[in-house]
Amino acid sequence: MTGYTMLRNGGVGNGGQPWMLRWSSRIRLTWLSFTLFIILVFFPLIAHYYLTTIDDADDAGKRIFGPRTGNELCEVKHVQDLCRIRESVSEELLQLEAKRQELNSEIAKLNLKIEACKKSIENAKQDLLQLKNVISQTEHSYKELMAQNQPKLSLPIRLLPDKDETNFPLPKSNRNCRLHNCFDYSRCPLTSGFPVYVYNSDQFSFGNSLDPLIKQAFESTVRTNVYVTENANIACIYIILVGEMQEPVTPKPTEIEQQLHTLPYWRTDGHNHLIINLSRKSETQNFLYNISTGRAMIAQSTFYDVQYRPGFDIVVSPLVHAMSEPNFLEIPPQVPVKRKYLFSFQGEKVESLRSSLQEVRSFEEEMEGNAPADYDDRIIATLKAVQDSKLDFVLVEFTCKNQPKPSLPTEWALCGEREDRLELLKLSTFALIITPGDTHLVISSGCAMRLFEALEVGAIPVILGEQVHLPYHNVIRWNEAALIIPKPRITEVHFLLRSISDNDLLAMRRQGRFLWETYFSTSDSVFSTVLAIIRTRIQIPAVPIREETAVEIPHRSGKAAGTDPNMADNGDLDLGPVETEPPYSSPKYLRNFTLTAMDIYRNWNAAPGPFHLFPHTPFDPVLPSEAKFLGSGTGFRPIGGGAGGSGKEFQAALGGNVPREQFTVVMLTYEREEVLMNSLERLNGLPYLNKVVVVWNSPKLPSEDLLWPDIGVPIVVVRTEKNSLNNRFLPWDEIETEAILSIDDDAHLRHDEIMFGFRVWREARDRIVGFPGRYHAWDIPHQSWLYNSNYSCELSMVLTGAAFFHKYYAYLYSYVMPQAIRDMVDEYINCEDIAMNFLVSHITRKPPIKVTSRWTFRCPGCPQALSHDDSHFHERHKCINFFVKVYGYMPLLYTQFRVDSVLFKTRLPHDKTKCFKFI
Repeated sequence: MTGYTMLRNGGVGNGGQPWMLRWSSRIRLTWLSFTLFIILVFFPLIAHYYLTTIDDADDAGKRIFGPRTGNELCEVKHVQDLCRIRESVSEELLQLEAKRQELNSEIAKLNLKIEACKKSIENAKQDLLQLKNVISQTEHSYKELMAQNQPKLSLPIRLLPDKDETNFPLPKSNRNCRLHNCFDYSRCPLTSGFPVYVYNSDQFSFGNSLDPLIKQAFESTVRTNVYVTENANIACIYIILVGEMQEPVTPKPTEIEQQLHTLPYWRTDGHNHLIINLSRKSETQNFLYNISTGRAMIAQSTFYDVQYRPGFDIVVSPLVHAMSEPNFLEIPPQVPVKRKYLFSFQGEKVESLRSSLQEVRSFEEEMEGNAPADYDDRIIATLKAVQDSKLDFVLVEFTCKNQPKPSLPTEWALCGEREDRLELLKLSTFALIITPGDTHLVISSGCAMRLFEALEVGAIPVILGEQVHLPYHNVIRWNEAALIIPKPRITEVHFLLRSISDNDLLAMRRQGRFLWETYFSTSDSVFSTVLAIIRTRIQIPAVPIREETAVEIPHRSGKAAGTDPNMADNGDLDLGPVETEPPYSSPKYLRNFTLTAMDIYRNWNAAPGPFHLFPHTPFDPVLPSEAKFLGSGTGFRPIGGGAGGSGKEFQAALGGNVPREQFTVVMLTYEREEVLMNSLERLNGLPYLNKVVVVWNSPKLPSEDLLWPDIGVPIVVVRTEKNSLNNRFLPWDEIETEAILSIDDDAHLRHDEIMFGFRVWREARDRIVGFPGRYHAWDIPHQSWLYNSNYSCELSMVLTGAAFFHKYYAYLYSYVMPQAIRDMVDEYINCEDIAMNFLVSHITRKPPIKVTSRWTFRCPGCPQALSHDDSHFHERHKCINFFVKVYGYMPLLYTQFRVDSVLFKTRLPHDKTKCFKFI
């Protein structure tokens, strides 16, 4: 078929040539290729053979005819062609080798160009991603700006009250006074700052009759209080101290009433006045009972129900520690939970004792025919039966061995001296407090004194009589620290007390200790609490807590920051926006007014109390997830716009349950300039970094020729007054974010580790989240605590040499935590990280969170650290046990949690075993 086709085409193929010619040319080409192949393959062998032959012939000729030259040898007829071929091949080989080297050089150049192109492509991708992030951030910000319908809040401008008086109608009776009809709100604008004017008692005749200790303590407290003003025209509240009076020079009630009505700013009815009657005794002189106080509020520790005006008057505790702060180290520890006696009571009911015959007669005339039921006989019989049964060790005495203390009618008088009563309470799990048999007595000073002493030494108060109004009962949840039982249930008291678990007992004891320290322990706490009660009632926020003013040390920057490949290079992992996100400060004081309306009970019943207004706290409420997509999305950066996503979308947004934010690095340093510069350089390009605050802890300033690195964010160098490790936790005003990364100047952390820790902290804002873990261990032989840094399957501390925490805890550490702890840190130049862990665990009752497998840090070339000293661990042992004494218990809690199992992927010594082998 093929031949036929060719013949039809006249012997011409597709190319237009005869097919025979085409095949002959193909044969020739094939033959030439084969010949060339033979030459290339066999020529070296032939050449090598003939050259060897020539060499052998040459050697033989030398032996027979003598030596010949090369030219003479080449003149031999049968080798001339071979010589020419050898020279030609040698020349071609040299040319080929030069060509090969040239080609290799070109290939190397092309490979470099390829790598450069790949790098430029990656850089272009990164730039494109950064531009997309910038566009996305700008779009978010624009949408938030357009949709924002709420003004940005900050510290309000202070408004002062007008001098003009507001006239409002008088109530039918002063006993009907409440805030809405007896208080002038126009003198106390929400942004007034709550100015308080305090009268000088020495200007009035009754001032000479005041107890000198109470008077001196009160005046000392007034001088240091932030709300007190000397300008009476702008005052919201006017305060006058009228008791406790000294006998026998006590002025008559009519004289006191007359002097009150002649106060310069009484204004006919005493509105916005507070009359304080403090006492150091178990029997308060209730002389204000028969005095017309108009619209003035009364604060004292004894009230009858016909005298007390709920929501208006204030029940206060006795002022026991009038002059100085009590020694917290002498207070017994909170554990063991169970003490020698299940409960105890000492008291005597003496009907003949009277504080004021006129007061009693007035009371009896008013309350005639309303004799209350008295359960005291049943109480005595029941408690004696429990004591005689010897089912539990209890101690009840209804007759004093010595003369009982003066008391009001139907009230149980105190027995013995204060020191003796405290010794008994230290041995008692519960302290019984029997309220007066007269139910018209709302509260008595004797009951308040028993309550004070029980809380002071950790005996849980058991109050028999539910009608009593305990101090500050409008804001304090007394059921968290005391048992309030109706008297008819006296037969069930023993059963009830035995049924309470150790966990609940210790929780009540710890809460009682907090209430005592915060509201009752000193004259300053009593006065501050009274003011806080009034301020809370009229919904004025507390004064903002102060920040530490940063005195900046000028320094020169401009040194190009390098990149440590072991610390900052994360391969193709994009950790977040770098150099595209502008500095973003955390919003402040967004809840300055709502705190006084929403969180009253939390503020009053949890540390640190209601005395400060914080710019932000880790306990602020969190929106439900859908709110950020339905009208409340300001500041949120959800992953994938809300659709979620994998690594690419995750790296482009913070996500989480709270709005976007940044963090501040706080780095403490002391005369290690080279180490410091290296650490700062490692922060170059770190996403979400707001600024770096370097706390310069040395009196010697940095070198003038020191060039600081340029890492893309501000570096603020803060000068300190003295070398103290407590400076690490000062709430510097330069810290404008809620999140703080506290880091040592010799700590080595990769960027991915820092970002992982930051993201974990954002979901656990009330915790310390960090890297090196430690724990407290029980020393069995010595029955005390030890500090331990060994590998362990449980942790209780995260060292703040590399940890995230909320700025809220910096305020508490510096201004609220007991001064004795900071003093010990300065004494040992140690333990500040332990102190911070104690504080946070005490506030939250939660352990810290450890991230990554890092257990320690190494700093090649650094000077020897303090932790290498043998005394370092001995000091930390002492610190832990001292802190336990100050707090009264061990706040630290163990955790086996590290966002994965403890010691996962951690190299251990041969004598250690992992907690989980395969997880």
